[in-house]
Amino acid sequence: MRYEMLQKVCVQHQIGVLLIAHHADDQAELFILRLSRNSGVLGLAGMPFTSQIFSTQIHSYSEVPLNCGILLVRPLLEFSKEDMYKICQGGCNDWVEDPTNQSPLFARNRIRMSLNDLSSSTFKSELNAVISACRMTRSYVDQFCYSLINEAVVIMEHGYAIIDLKILNTSKILDMCLAKFLSLILQFISQRQRPIRGSALRLLLDYIRTFPCKKSLTAAGCYLCPDPGSRGSRVLVCCSVDGPLPIKKEFFEPFPDRKLQCCVLNEMEKIIEHGKSYASQSVLGASDVHFMDVTSELVLTEATRLNIISESTHRNIIELQREETDRFKSKAEDKTCSEPKHEVDTVTTFKPGQICYFMNRFIVTWGLKENIAEGALSDLFACGMDLVGESWNCSCMSCVVDHSTRPELRNMIESDWLYLGKLSKYPPPNNFERGGAIKSSKIEQIMEKKTPCFHYACVSARKALLLLKSIPVAARRSLPVLVNHHGQLLGIPTVNFSHCPRLIAHAEFKPKIPLGGGHSSFI
Repeated sequence: MRYEMLQKVCVQHQIGVLLIAHHADDQAELFILRLSRNSGVLGLAGMPFTSQIFSTQIHSYSEVPLNCGILLVRPLLEFSKEDMYKICQGGCNDWVEDPTNQSPLFARNRIRMSLNDLSSSTFKSELNAVISACRMTRSYVDQFCYSLINEAVVIMEHGYAIIDLKILNTSKILDMCLAKFLSLILQFISQRQRPIRGSALRLLLDYIRTFPCKKSLTAAGCYLCPDPGSRGSRVLVCCSVDGPLPIKKEFFEPFPDRKLQCCVLNEMEKIIEHGKSYASQSVLGASDVHFMDVTSELVLTEATRLNIISESTHRNIIELQREETDRFKSKAEDKTCSEPKHEVDTVTTFKPGQICYFMNRFIVTWGLKENIAEGALSDLFACGMDLVGESWNCSCMSCVVDHSTRPELRNMIESDWLYLGKLSKYPPPNNFERGGAIKSSKIEQIMEKKTPCFHYACVSARKALLLLKSIPVAARRSLPVLVNHHGQLLGIPTVNFSHCPRLIAHAEFKPKIPLGGGHSSFI
C-alpha cells in the first residue's frame, strides 16, 4: 500500500525517479525474515540498488505506452541506521520515528530487536558479506536469463511468446537459472506480479526439460503447448483465460498533454542506460559467484565452508531464523481460510473515444466515423455494391452499430471464429444465391435486402480469417473483441474485423510490466 501511494503521488507530480532511504540494517532484517520463510538465494539477496515499480491502477493513457513505471533508487544501502542518525545530527536535520517500530507484533520489529542484541561489528560485517554474495549470485542469474531471453524467446505482437527449446538447451542450464527464466516469461505473458513458487515451479521445470515437447500445461496464469508445426521443438506460451478471476478491464479518459512526462522518461532512460553500461563492463562469470547450486537450507553452511561467515555467526543467524520460523508457523496455523477476493469490473460499457486497458495487456479504443474510410469503400465496391446516389448511414437493417452503441469487451471465444467462418462463406451480392452455412432467418432477411453493412462484414471476415490463421488457436483466446449488449460480435480490432465500415477499433499489445519485470541493478 505504501508503494501504491508513492507511485500515485509520483504520477500526479510527473516524478520519474524516487530516492528512498533503505539502509544496511533493513537489508539484514529482510535477510532473516526471508530466511525464516524459506526463501531461495535470489530472495535472500534482498533489495536491489535500483528497481522499477509499476502501478496496479492506470490513471491515464500516457502511463501505458511509455511503460516507464517509477525508478526507485536506494543510495543508502551501504549505510547503517546508526550512520544515518549521525548524518542527520551532523546536518541539524530532524527525522520522524514511527511509533509502531517498537511493537513486537510485527516480524520486522522482533527481528530488529534480536539483531540489536547481536550488534558486534564482526557479526554485522559477516551478515552483510553473506547478503552481498547472494546479490552477486542474483546479478549473475539475471544477466544469464536476459541473455537466454534474447537468444531463445520471441514475443509476438498478439501477446504470446515462443520458446525455442533447441536454442535453450535446458540440459545445460541449472535449475535456479531455468526457474528464473521461466518466471520472467510467464509473469510477462500473464502480467501477474506474484512470483511462481513451489509445486507450480517444479511442474514447469519438468515440463520445459522434456524434449521434444508433446503435452500442454496450464500454470501461473499461462497455457503452454507445442508450437504448431514445430514437432515439439518450440513451446508456445500464451495467457490463460480459464482462471477463477473475471477478465480484468480498466476504463479511463485520454491524457491530453504528455510533454512533461516525456521529459521525465528521457531522464529515466539516461539513468537506466548508464546503469546497463556499468553492468556490461562488469559481466560476472559462474566462477565469480557462490550458491549457484545450493538450496536455501544450505546457504549458511556453504557460506561457513567458504569462510564468508564464522561458526559463531552461523549459529546466531540460525537461532534468529528458528525463532521467527516457529512464530510464522504458529501464526499460519491460526489463520482461517477465507474466500479469495475476486476482481469486479465496475464499468461494463465502453464509450467512444474512451480507452480500455484489457487484461493488463491490450490498449483498446473505438469510435464511429461520419464518413466511410477510403479502404472500406474499396471493399464495398469489391463486393459489387453501387453506392452512387446513396446516403450512407448506420441505420440499415444489417448494421449492428449506431450512435447509441456502447460495446462491451471480452476475450475471443470459439463461437467468434465460427461466426467469422459463416460470414466469409457468403458470396458478393451480384452472385448471391439463397442458402449457405447460416440458417438464421434473420440473417437471410438481411441478405435479401443486400445492405452494404452486411456485405462489408463478409469481406472484413474473410480478411480477418486470413490473419487469425497465422495466430495459434491457444493464443487467440486472449484477444479482445467488441460485442453489443446482446453478445453479438461487433469487431475484433487485433485482426481488423469490423461489422460496419464506420466502426473504427484499435487494439495494441502493450503490457503494463515489461519483460523481465522492469530495470534492476544489483550493484
